Amino acid sequence: MSDTKTGGIRIVVNCEYVPERSNPTKNRFFYAYHITIHNEGSQPAKLLGRYWHITDAEGNVEEVRGPGVVGYQPRLEPGESFDYTSFCPLMTEFGVMHGMFNMVRDDGKKFDALIKPFKLAVPFSVN
Repeated sequence: MSDTKTGGIRIVVNCEYVPERSNPTKNRFFYAYHITIHNEGSQPAKLLGRYWHITDAEGNVEEVRGPGVVGYQPRLEPGESFDYTSFCPLMTEFGVMHGMFNMVRDDGKKFDALIKPFKLAVPFSVN
């Protein structure tokens, strides 16, 4: 889990392994991450874009940039939240993601709402 607050915007991330979409024998591991963006500030803010930095267990890095999230650029009034789920495939059983959402206030002031690192990991059981 990751919980970060920047400029009044709180971003909470929960991640889970998706075994039915994974194939470990082919080094394919699929993860879902659930994000809540909550405006705890006193001014509206709109999400313009995203940046993700993804590192797998072998140190391979992928960077993802783009407009909005899952096809949306939500504008959040104070007290409002936006939830979404997205996915990340990896070729290793473990990885780490972190990033930021590019935000803008109604007055045109831009800022980056940071997202602290969170783990992508296959759960293991001990017998």
